[in-house]
Amino acid sequence: MAKQLLIYETAVPVTATQHGNTSFDAADDYGFSSAMNAVPLLAAEIFEAASEYAVVFVAMGEEIMPAAILGVKPEQNLYLKNAHWQAKYIPSFLRRYPFIFSASDDKKTLTLCIDETHPGFNTEGRGERLFGDDGKPSDYTQRVLEFLKAYQAQFEYSQRFCKKLKDLNLLEPLQAEVATPSGEKVLLGDFQGVTRGRLHTLSGDALAELAKTDELELIYLHLASLRNFTAVKDRYVEALAATAPPQ
Repeated sequence: MAKQLLIYETAVPVTATQHGNTSFDAADDYGFSSAMNAVPLLAAEIFEAASEYAVVFVAMGEEIMPAAILGVKPEQNLYLKNAHWQAKYIPSFLRRYPFIFSASDDKKTLTLCIDETHPGFNTEGRGERLFGDDGKPSDYTQRVLEFLKAYQAQFEYSQRFCKKLKDLNLLEPLQAEVATPSGEKVLLGDFQGVTRGRLHTLSGDALAELAKTDELELIYLHLASLRNFTAVKDRYVEALAATAPPQ
């Protein structure tokens, strides 16, 4: 399977035949995300993510999903240092790695898969066994399955939420400019957002429906989160200073 969803290299189905003697060591190592300058979010995550990240909306194929901005330049993750995450909240897209569901063509069957290139995947017994000696999924694997089921349900809700924003004509292209003390200016684009001007065009009934489902709160959290582009700029300036040659 070709590299997919930004970080997965070789996601294969988890089976007792192939993985009966394998383990996974879930070390606090997020080095696999070093080339990500944005990470997909679930709509429900906006409640926590908005306090630390600039939350925008990006196209993922034919779908639109929330995302947290991680860097200023392509393949730049400013929330990572020595493979450790530098924020309190870690998006679930990253926490679920190296596991993922693969859907059948008719979308009715989900198969648990693992990216075997993850350094925590091993046959030396480090971490948690994927299967017991009886060939049945271990308690750890059962917890992974429950996490992914919850993720999938929230993912589908997130798709519906973003479709609603699109149908209400609330999304429009946004840009952000990051300026450094040295005078460098970097323009960030290729994402969308809601503006207060678009919100003002909604009918009272549409606003009431958004408020009833707490989606209006998600929109305002998204708007408030855009101030975190300043935090992204500060991280970028700090990264530049760390790599600058000594004077």
